[in-house]
Amino acid sequence: MDRNRVLSVRELNLAAKQIIENGLPLMWVRGEISNYVCAASGHWYFSLKDESAQVRCVMFRHKSQYLDIKPANGMQVEVLALPTMYEARGDFQLNLEKMRPAGLGALFEAFERLKTRLEGEGLFDAERKRDLPLLPKQIGIVTSPQAAALRDVLRTLANRMPNVPVVLYPTPVQGEGAGAKIAQAIRTAGERAECDILIVCRGGGSIEDLWAFNEEVVARAIAASHIPVVSGVGHETDFTIADFVADLRAATPTAAAQAVVPDRGELRQRLVQQHRHLQRAASRQFEQRMQQVDFLQRRLVHPAQLLRQQAERMDALQQRMRLAQAYAVQRQQGRWNMVLQRLRALRPDITRLREQQGDQARRLGAAMQHTLQRHDARLQALQQHLLHLDPQQVLARGYSLVRDARGNIVVSSERIAVGDKLDITFAQGGASATVQEKRGA
Repeated sequence: MDRNRVLSVRELNLAAKQIIENGLPLMWVRGEISNYVCAASGHWYFSLKDESAQVRCVMFRHKSQYLDIKPANGMQVEVLALPTMYEARGDFQLNLEKMRPAGLGALFEAFERLKTRLEGEGLFDAERKRDLPLLPKQIGIVTSPQAAALRDVLRTLANRMPNVPVVLYPTPVQGEGAGAKIAQAIRTAGERAECDILIVCRGGGSIEDLWAFNEEVVARAIAASHIPVVSGVGHETDFTIADFVADLRAATPTAAAQAVVPDRGELRQRLVQQHRHLQRAASRQFEQRMQQVDFLQRRLVHPAQLLRQQAERMDALQQRMRLAQAYAVQRQQGRWNMVLQRLRALRPDITRLREQQGDQARRLGAAMQHTLQRHDARLQALQQHLLHLDPQQVLARGYSLVRDARGNIVVSSERIAVGDKLDITFAQGGASATVQEKRGA
C-alpha cells in the first residue's frame, strides 16, 4: 500500500476488516454477557467482558434460533466466533456461530476423553451386552428417594406388572461425591443378589446435573455388575457414559421401566393368542391322526377276505386254462382241416385217410380228455390245499384257538401261568377259561 495515498474512512475500515478476518481464525472466547439486547429482527447484541476488557458481539437469528440457552446479563458463556469489523461504524466485534455456558467445554472434553478410553477397552461392545429377563422376579432401582424419576418408574411398573416386587438402593444422583455413591449402590445390589435386573435412573437436567453418571467409577461399576443394568438418565436427547456401558439404554426413566417388564394387558393378549394357536394346532393334529387311522384301516385285510381273493384268482386261472384248451383245440382242428384240404387236393386214399383220421381223432380226444382230467385234478388239489389253509376248517376238525388276556395266540404253556385268563375259540362259538394246572411240552 502506498504510504502517500490518502484513504477514505470506508477504505480504512475495509482494510482493517480484511487484516482482522485473515489474521484471526474462528475461535472460542470466554466472558460475561453485559448490555444484552434482542432486536425486533431476532438478532442478539451484547458485550462480552472479563475483568479488564470487553468486546462487542452479534449473533444473527438464523444461528441463535437453534440454541437451547437464552442469554442474560451476568451469564458466563463460551462463544465460537469469527473476529471481524463492522465497517459502517468502525466497531471491532465478534460474529457468533455457537454459544454455551462457561465450563461446559471442559466437561465435554472430559466426557469425550473418558468415552474414547472406555470404548477402546471394549466396555461399549455389543457382544458384552446381556439380554434382559422376560419376566423379572424382582427389580432393583438405583436413584434418589426424592427423585421425581422414582415416582415415574414406580407408577409405570405398577401399571404394567404390579405383582413384581421392587427394591430401592437409595443414593444421591447429583452433587459432590454422587458418582462414588451411585457406584457403591450398584455394587451393593450385586452383593445382595436379590434382583435379576437393575434400573439406574434420574430425571433430566443440565450436563452438570447429570455429570455423576459420566464418572468412570459409575461406568466401571455398571460394567462389573453381574445383574443386567438398564440406564434411564435424563431426557431422550441426553447421553451419558452410563448409557453406553449399560446393557440397555432407555431414553427416559419411564422408558426404562417399560423396558424391564412387559405390559400385563399385552402379555395376557399374547397368551390368549398362543392358546388359540395351540387349540387350532391340536385340532389339526387330531384330524390328521383320524385320517391316518382311516387310511390304515382301509389297508387292513381280514384273512377270510384274503382267502376269497385267492379263490377268485384260482377261478380266473381255471377260466383262462379252459379258454387256452379250447383255443388249442380250435388251432388243432384248423390244422387238421388244412391237411384234409391238402389231401383232398392231392386225391389221396380216402378210406385209408379216413381211418387214419379217425384214429388220430380218437387219440386226440383221448389226449384232450387226459389233459382235462390232469388239469381238473390239479385244480381240485389246489382247492383242497386252500381248504386246508382255511382256519375255520381246522377248527371244524376239533381244534381250537387260544388267546391270552392281551389277545396274543398261545402256542406254548411257557407263555401262560396258573390263574391266567384265556379266551378259547371253537369252530362254533367260544368260551373263557382260567388256567388251573400247567404242564410242560
